Amino acid sequence: MAGEARGNGESSALPPPGDSPQMFVNVQYTKDLSFENPRAPQSLIQPATQPEVAINVDVKARNLNAEAYEVVLTINVNANAQGEPVFLVELAYAAVVTVRNAPEPLLTSLVLVETPRIIFPFARAVIANATRDGGFPPLLINPIDFAELLRQQQVPAQAAAEDTPPV
Repeated sequence: MAGEARGNGESSALPPPGDSPQMFVNVQYTKDLSFENPRAPQSLIQPATQPEVAINVDVKARNLNAEAYEVVLTINVNANAQGEPVFLVELAYAAVVTVRNAPEPLLTSLVLVETPRIIFPFARAVIANATRDGGFPPLLINPIDFAELLRQQQVPAQAAAEDTPPV
């Protein structure tokens, strides 16, 4: 049945692997999750004013073998009201991806921009569920521009490299 034509003119056979860049998400998972409600039950009984929410995002990757990478999206959320903590969420959400035939600049983009972009909605849902299950309204984090995040991380690294005298 391989190669059978479909109604829209597509073939059911997979295209032969070529030299074009390919990326596959093999698995994604919660690596670490922590939710703290340090002032419970007071924070739930007497809700204070709208909390100030600070969100920090980081992406790290490590090479597992010639083609596989573990990408970890870390999101830390601190909610404070009147100088007191309301809740804290720490999430490390990860994926193992396989990247083939990608030149170095594209490889960096696939691993540190595209992979977190793909797994972000799942991490966002984990955080929304954790805050809801903690007794608060679900925290829905706005979409993140991972390309800009990568650029922001590269600027200090490039400046440090330029300031370092050659040996």
